[in-house]
Amino acid sequence: MPMRPLEVWSLGVVDYAAGLTMQEKLVVRRRADRIPDTLLLLEHPPVITLGRAAKAQHIVAPAAVLARRDVSVYETGRGGDVTYHGWGQLVGYPLLDLNPDRRDIRRYMRDLEEVLIRVVGEYGIAAGRVAGLTGVWVAGERKIAALGVRVSRWVTSHGFALNVTTELRDFDFIIPCGIRDKAVTSIAHETGLTPSLEAIGAQVARYFGLIFERELRWRDVAHASVQVVVFRMRTGRREYLLLRRSAARGGFWQLVTGRIEAGESPVEAARRELAEETGLTAPALYDLNLTRTYLVEADWFAPDAVGPVLNREHAFAAPVDADRISLLPDEHDAYAWFAFEAAAARLTWEGNRLALRAVHRTMPEALTAFPGAADDSG
Repeated sequence: MPMRPLEVWSLGVVDYAAGLTMQEKLVVRRRADRIPDTLLLLEHPPVITLGRAAKAQHIVAPAAVLARRDVSVYETGRGGDVTYHGWGQLVGYPLLDLNPDRRDIRRYMRDLEEVLIRVVGEYGIAAGRVAGLTGVWVAGERKIAALGVRVSRWVTSHGFALNVTTELRDFDFIIPCGIRDKAVTSIAHETGLTPSLEAIGAQVARYFGLIFERELRWRDVAHASVQVVVFRMRTGRREYLLLRRSAARGGFWQLVTGRIEAGESPVEAARRELAEETGLTAPALYDLNLTRTYLVEADWFAPDAVGPVLNREHAFAAPVDADRISLLPDEHDAYAWFAFEAAAARLTWEGNRLALRAVHRTMPEALTAFPGAADDSG
């Protein structure tokens, strides 16, 4: 009998909220058999998640500290207690239909653990299980991977988090999984090695296919877009440009956005969209090193697509010295310059808010000499 297919998506950075939405929509499709079994591999920006058994006191860092460090907090529908996700951690979300032959949640959890035990074994780490606890452990004392799953009508979501090069001090924000007497570790901490998340993801997919008896089918994120935070200095303060979509296109406020066309680099697309949507040119465009992936509606982005459509968005900043904007009337019907707080309150999309915060917190008041400027000479 041929093995069932498993589509594997290597997504890069995904906001936690976008990841929840992605899972919810894909679970519906999996349940209706519109997509095959799917494994999402990704990295979340810093976030604390609360499972159904979570206790609020297991978050020990004050809210002000979390806000200052850009650490979000989310309640989830998965099992388990408090978990931290952050940079350098590989997160896996298997969306599997366990019907008809794997309707055993304990077996499912043990199989997930086995995948991760074998992956870290590739790096010389002898890991295993601890009686009465979930996850993967080194020497029975140091957790290297956490599990928290949801199974609804035998379709799975949520999954696991494997610490690869994760900053372990960030786990001091919480009591991980409510366990006070054990430590957290990572592949880097145990071995001194710093493998990429892509390399670890390939190992996870290989062992996942082996243990779950699935045929791997790698999928690529085929669509890409840009967003540009345009800002200026006026009367000693920074102002941010927002554009309002026409009523026919939703009527919401947004940054400069647009698709990357065939043959364009992200910075070339950002420069073009800035000129087309506002009539502006910037002395330089600055790469915010903020790239995120999310699920989009196929009827808007790729109406003829078969299967889910995912988009990878690249963020840039553009300092300008301008008062007048030339809008594309079929796309936007108004524009305005706002202070940071007012701009953040008006933006609809979390990706826009993330880019706005990145500029507000990291770019100096001087509009020049910012390290990492994208080449804008072409």
